[in-house]
Amino acid sequence: MSYESMPYETLNFETNDGIATITLNRPDAANALNLTMARELSDVAIECDESSDIRLVIIRGSGKMFCAGGDLSVMGDAGTNAAAVVKQMAGDLHMGISRLTRMNAPVIAAVNGTAAGAGFSLAVAADLVISVDTARFTMAYTAAGLSPDGSSTFFLPRRVGDRRARELMLTNRMLSAAEALEWGLVNQVVAEDEFDAAVNKLAMTLANGPTRAFGQVKSLLNASFDNGLETQMELESRGIADMARSRDGQEGIQAFLAKRKPEFTGE
Repeated sequence: MSYESMPYETLNFETNDGIATITLNRPDAANALNLTMARELSDVAIECDESSDIRLVIIRGSGKMFCAGGDLSVMGDAGTNAAAVVKQMAGDLHMGISRLTRMNAPVIAAVNGTAAGAGFSLAVAADLVISVDTARFTMAYTAAGLSPDGSSTFFLPRRVGDRRARELMLTNRMLSAAEALEWGLVNQVVAEDEFDAAVNKLAMTLANGPTRAFGQVKSLLNASFDNGLETQMELESRGIADMARSRDGQEGIQAFLAKRKPEFTGE
C-alpha cells in the first residue's frame, strides 16, 4: 500500500509499504533550513509518529547535497531580530528531532551529499546512517560565530566521544565519508550507483521487523548515558517484559521455537 501525504513546501514526503521517505527539497539553497523547513520537519515528524502504518523513516536530500545547515541568509535578513528567528527555527527543528528520536520506527539518514551544520546534526541524530562515498561532514557552526544546535551536543559525544566532538565543533574539521565511517558517525559508505539500493535494502529489512522492540532499543540507548547501572537494568527488565507480552514478542518466541522465520506486524 502506498499513498502521498499532503504537500509540503520545502519537503517531499511519501510512504510506501511502511517506509516513509522525507526528502529535504530546497536544492537551489543546498537544502538549507529556513523557517518553513524547520516547521515542516516538526509537522512531518508528528505525521510519522502518529501513523501506525509507518515502520521506518528515511531522511535524504534532493539534488547533490544532503543539507548545508541553517540558511544564514534568513538570519542576515532578520537583522536585529536574528535571535528571535533562530529561536523559532531551532525550536521547530528540535521538536521534529525529538519526535523522530522517541518514536518506535527507526530513522535512517541517507546522506546523499555534504552534511553541514544542522544537516550534520540531523544525520547524527538518526538511528543509522548510510552515506555516499563522496559526502563530506562538518559542524560549521563556529565558523559563522554560532554554537551548535539540532541535538548535536547531545548525540555527537555519544557517537564519537567527547574529544572528537570538541574537535569537530571547535575546528570545523571536514570529514570525508571514509573518515566518518572510521569515527563511527556513519554505518555504511557506498558508491553513488549503489546508494539507493543499499538504503532500500536496509529500509526493507527494518520495516519488516518488530517495530515496538526497535522503539524499546531506541529508548534504552538514549537513556543509558544518564542512568546508573541498576536504573538502566530495571528499564531493561520492564522493556523486555513489555515486549514479551506484545504480539511481535509472542510471534518471535513461537517462530524461534518452531524454527521458522517470524512474521512481524509492528504490534
